[in-house]
Amino acid sequence: MAERTPTVIQPGSLGGLEHSVLMTWTGLLNGDTGAPLTFHDYPDRTFQVTGTFGTGGSVNLEGSNDGTNWAILTDPQGNAITKTAAGMEAVTETPRYMRPNVTAGDGTTDLTVTVFARSPR
Repeated sequence: MAERTPTVIQPGSLGGLEHSVLMTWTGLLNGDTGAPLTFHDYPDRTFQVTGTFGTGGSVNLEGSNDGTNWAILTDPQGNAITKTAAGMEAVTETPRYMRPNVTAGDGTTDLTVTVFARSPR
C-alpha cells in the first residue's frame, strides 16, 4: 500500500482555462491511495478513472474535512463514486481534502485517476 503523489497542472497552464486545475494520480495499484489535495476554491469537479482494473478492481473518490476521516463522495444523483470500470462522474461535495482510494484488485490493477476542477469566477 502506497500513497501516490499527483501531478497538478495549475490555472493558466490549461490553454485559456485560467480558473481551472487538473490533478492526475498515476500508477495506482491495489491498496494504494492518492496523496490528498485541497482545491476547495474549485467547486465544479469531474472525476475520471482509466487503466487496468484487473480482477475485482475498484476505486473510490473520497473526501475529508480533517484529513483523517474519509467518506466516499457522491455524484449528482446521490450515488457513491466507486468505479469498477473506466468512467467519469461529476462530484457533488466540495470537501477540504480529496483523494482516490483503490480498494480492490489483483496484481494487474494499475489505474490513473484524473480530477478536473474549475471555479465559477
